[in-house]
Amino acid sequence: MRTSGILMHISSLPSPYGIGTLGQAAYDFADFLKAAGQHYWQLLPIGPTSYGDSPYQSFSTHAGNPYFIDLDLLREDGLLTQEEIDAVNWEAHSARVDYGFQYSVRFDLLYRAFLRGWERDADAVREFRNANPWVEDYALYMALKRSQDMRSWETWPEEIRLRRPGAAETYAVRLGDDVHFFIYLQYLFFGQWDALRGYVHALGLEIIGDLPIYVPYDSCDVWANPSLFQLDETGLPTGVAGCPPDYFSADGQLWGNPLYDWERMRQTDYAWWKERIAAAARLFDVIRIDHFRGLESYWAIPYGDKTARGGKWVKGPGHDFVRAMQERFPDLRLIAEDLGFLTDDVIRLQKDSGWPGMKVLEFAFDSREPSNYLPHRYIRNCICYSGTHDNETLAQWLAQTSETARAYAAEYLGLTEQEGYAWGILRSGLASVADTFIAQLQDYLGLGAEARMNTPGTLSDRNWSWRLQPGLLTAELAHRLRRMNTMYERL
Repeated sequence: MRTSGILMHISSLPSPYGIGTLGQAAYDFADFLKAAGQHYWQLLPIGPTSYGDSPYQSFSTHAGNPYFIDLDLLREDGLLTQEEIDAVNWEAHSARVDYGFQYSVRFDLLYRAFLRGWERDADAVREFRNANPWVEDYALYMALKRSQDMRSWETWPEEIRLRRPGAAETYAVRLGDDVHFFIYLQYLFFGQWDALRGYVHALGLEIIGDLPIYVPYDSCDVWANPSLFQLDETGLPTGVAGCPPDYFSADGQLWGNPLYDWERMRQTDYAWWKERIAAAARLFDVIRIDHFRGLESYWAIPYGDKTARGGKWVKGPGHDFVRAMQERFPDLRLIAEDLGFLTDDVIRLQKDSGWPGMKVLEFAFDSREPSNYLPHRYIRNCICYSGTHDNETLAQWLAQTSETARAYAAEYLGLTEQEGYAWGILRSGLASVADTFIAQLQDYLGLGAEARMNTPGTLSDRNWSWRLQPGLLTAELAHRLRRMNTMYERL
């Protein structure tokens, strides 16, 4: 089936309280997708964010971001009052997401909701805990972080840092109020998520979720499962993840995520990964695995190095991992994010998996050599993107790319000033043979550098903070998108 969709994260929705949430603006966006003839809403990872505000650096691979809990829905449920919500000066922080501001005000409001709801909702919370056993470690982890001034777990007292016998139980009692608070936040998040997803499905739409291949060192996942990662006896990493030096970066990229102990994972038949994917499958209809090439081989950098230069390629689990996942989840739909440096082995793994790879139009027009991202090289079993969250918007790319690349794109795609170059690129993606076409919402809106979601390798308050302004999702825009989807048989 030929389909299309739009990439926009929840944080970018124009909710009234400084960051997008699972409230009315999310329902309105689903209505827009339906009117525009789209089939997919693609999101970035939805977990709680940590240092740098990146959704790809989350405290938990299972938990939902408390910032996305909608305050108006809590008011309707009797957990907050409008006066309490209005006491915060939201307007001063509305144009872009201010994560520091959100941290300073959100948890106080959510704690008020917890005090009103914990006993009232006791039976429902008990059912939630039984159905989601991961929440116990997560809530204890977050309560411990709060008690330790949010410091990373390697600085905690040794008995709980290394989870000595009895330590977790002792701290769970000592920090019981905060443990209950973080459990209740997840109960609220998943209640609102399930309601939104049910609405999306009722419209005939589906959600594509994003699963980062790695988890951060400062996460519940590493603290609670140290034997699954390449750590020493003190709990510190022996190697970390990144990318090698290339044309774009002489030092490579030093991500810093701890590396998996894939042999240990194999011995357990990838039980941790199976649990992780099962949890994602309960949230999303399709799952995009970020940095898929790391399953074939990964760039291992010695812990403590300041750049990625000293790393080396190490074989990953490859076909054995794919086999295990496909046996456990025979009907699961996955997207392999196969961008970056690809070897024949990586290409073979992606093809053998049967999972569709990605084609990014912004990568197609480097005139130095023929590109596999040119539409005439596509196969049906792929996902064509105008650009991803890590790329420039189309308007920004057209303004900043070389004149040679722009001229090449114009000639190859038949771009004209009358149609608009950005719209011509979008049209070409929709017209391609790819089964699915996804564009960032910013590209349909014609937004430039001010709307870029993320610039990789940089730490900036411009990253992850773009917000859609009210009134831009017009009936005229929906009609134009629907007409194009009709033309290229993607309804």
